[in-house]
Amino acid sequence: MLAFLFDEAGSDRVAGLFEEAAEADYTVWIAAPNWAEVRYMIERKVGQAHWERARAQLLGLPLKIAPVDQSLAELAGEIKAFKKMSLADCFAAALAKQKQSDVYTGDPEFREVENKIRVVWL
Repeated sequence: MLAFLFDEAGSDRVAGLFEEAAEADYTVWIAAPNWAEVRYMIERKVGQAHWERARAQLLGLPLKIAPVDQSLAELAGEIKAFKKMSLADCFAAALAKQKQSDVYTGDPEFREVENKIRVVWL
C-alpha cells in the first residue's frame, strides 16, 4: 500500500492489481494490523491530513480490511514463532495463507515464507 500511495517502485503493479480486481469484481485484502501500519507510517511521514486523503482513496478501491480473529492471530503467531519477521508481516503472510492469495511486497522479510505462500515481488 505504501509503494502505491507514495508512487514508489512497484506502485504500477499494485495499481494494476486494483484495476484487475475492479474489473473482475474481486477483493484485495489487507489485515487489520497492516492497515494500522499504513496509517501510522503515512501520518509519521506526511501528517494526518495526508492520511485522511489516502484513507478515502484506499476505501474507494476494491479493498477490504480483514479483522483479526482467533484463527488469523494463531496463524500469525505460528509464523512468528519460527520466522524472523515483524509481527505485522506475519499477519500479512497469515492472511495470504488463509485466503490462498498472493502477497505483493518489496519487503525482504517475506523471503522467510515464500516457500509457504505466493509472493509477488515489487
